[in-house]
Amino acid sequence: MVYASLRSIASYVPDRCISNADFEKIVDTSDEWITKRTGIKTRYFASDDEASSDLATKAGRIAIQRAGLKPEDIDMVIVATLSPDFIGMPSTACIVAHNLGIRNRPCFDITTACSGYIYLLSLAKAYIQSQTYKNILIIGAEKISSYLDFKDRSTCVLFGDGAGASVIGATENKNEAILDVHISADGQYSDFLITPAGGSRSPFSQTNLDASQQFIKMKGNETFKVAVKTLAKDVEDILERNHIAPQQIKYFIPHQANLRIISAVGGMLDFTPEQVYITVDRFGNTSAASIPMACNEAYEKGGIKKGDLLLFDAFGGGLTWGSALVAFGGD
Repeated sequence: MVYASLRSIASYVPDRCISNADFEKIVDTSDEWITKRTGIKTRYFASDDEASSDLATKAGRIAIQRAGLKPEDIDMVIVATLSPDFIGMPSTACIVAHNLGIRNRPCFDITTACSGYIYLLSLAKAYIQSQTYKNILIIGAEKISSYLDFKDRSTCVLFGDGAGASVIGATENKNEAILDVHISADGQYSDFLITPAGGSRSPFSQTNLDASQQFIKMKGNETFKVAVKTLAKDVEDILERNHIAPQQIKYFIPHQANLRIISAVGGMLDFTPEQVYITVDRFGNTSAASIPMACNEAYEKGGIKKGDLLLFDAFGGGLTWGSALVAFGGD
């Protein structure tokens, strides 16, 4: 039987580090206020001449190299982003493929916000196991700083830029396979996290630009309550379905949105603090890039080896959510 395997992990973080002290200069906030409510101390913003595709290209190139492949070996490119280079077209994936020298292959974007990487794993797993393709490059990439209202202290301090990439390849060894992926959504909460202007519902106009409707808006308290409940249940369900005990997991790597959410979910489950991998304090919420960026950091520090069992869990605008149980297949 053919399985899908997480063959490589990589990330790219832009150079410009933004501290909480930097935000104290532009909005009514403080390091204490931000840290207490989010756990975030720093985040990184891309330069003015960098777009999401540039971040994705740099992470994607490393992921291909670490998988021991060349660009011509990649059969498909899929990018998850809520901050594409362009609205509508062309897709960011097409630009990334061109940058990497990947020719005449299917490329497309998905928009599932912070759950993007989990959705990417689900798609790649289906394509690989159906034996349609052998090697798929998936990338979560965000330049969210372009979508932030720096007059809104409730949102602008939360997010950062970055990209995380993986090659998903075919294997016959279940011990290095993506064991299970669960994804879901509920559109009744679509207004909890939203970018109001720019689409067909409300095209760009001077009126909505003056009202800052082109920026991310969030109902923080409502999102927090639904996120904690949903994430914890999703983890419990995927572990039970696969007869896996929490002690068998090397790292639980949740979406890095807010330390309070991660702590609340971790407290409802039986993971030790050493099992829960946290990067939100340093990188903020990088949406679709957050899980692969955190996974890559653990990998580069030597904490992840071939065959290690990883559990991913994410929640984002839509509302969307998902979890994945993955045996790392990289060398």
